[in-house]
Amino acid sequence: MLNALWVSKTGLEAQDLALTTVSNNLANVSTTGFKKDRAVFEDLLYQIQRQPGANSSADSRLPSGLQLGTGVRTAGTQKIFTTGSLQLTDQPLDMAINGRGFFQITMPDGTIGYTRDGTFHINNEGVVVNVNGYPLEPQITIPEQTNKLTVSKDGIVQATLFGDPTPQELGQIETVDFINPAGLQAVGGNVFYETAASGAPQVGVPNEEGFGTVEQGALENSNVEVVEELVKMITVQRSYEMNSKVVSAADQMLQFLTQNV
Repeated sequence: MLNALWVSKTGLEAQDLALTTVSNNLANVSTTGFKKDRAVFEDLLYQIQRQPGANSSADSRLPSGLQLGTGVRTAGTQKIFTTGSLQLTDQPLDMAINGRGFFQITMPDGTIGYTRDGTFHINNEGVVVNVNGYPLEPQITIPEQTNKLTVSKDGIVQATLFGDPTPQELGQIETVDFINPAGLQAVGGNVFYETAASGAPQVGVPNEEGFGTVEQGALENSNVEVVEELVKMITVQRSYEMNSKVVSAADQMLQFLTQNV
């Protein structure tokens, strides 16, 4: 009974974390470029009281033995990098990657962050920056007299100035891919950092060698499916209730023993 209490306690902790993951997904259902998480669980160590395959007599063996589990724990969380739906905005600095790849952002400490959020702006110096003011890498500067800004599917940025119908090329947007995007470290602000698990960044040109295209005037929505997350929430709630029932049942059995033995 004491073992049952501790096992159900691990179940309650695991379902609490699962609910936290679901709630974070739902909270970011409208976050541009957000990638949903899922909790990954594993069973804990087993107490082997009778070894499977051990001799039960001189001519026979135990078919399964006696193994008692000690509960569950959260092994990790995994980012799901499926592409979200694209929403047209008709804003020239809004960009979405349709396929694999990340935009590069120069962080305040000089390191490179990676993002799927293509909500870009122009700062007071004409540099293309994200919503927090961090510049796009490679840096692109928009001239003051720009009349029309065009970004091709392969990331070439061109500007047409007032009084000059000839487009001027301003730069090339480069995207980055990873062999294991799920291994990236999420640091908030729609930014990821490279880790040993993600592998080294592979820099490329959009629409080439498996990289996705750049879609100007569009943003990538969150890939969170609300109905799916609500179903998960119901499942987690029921699992939590069942584990709490075990705690209650074990407590009643202990109460019976202390009052009647």
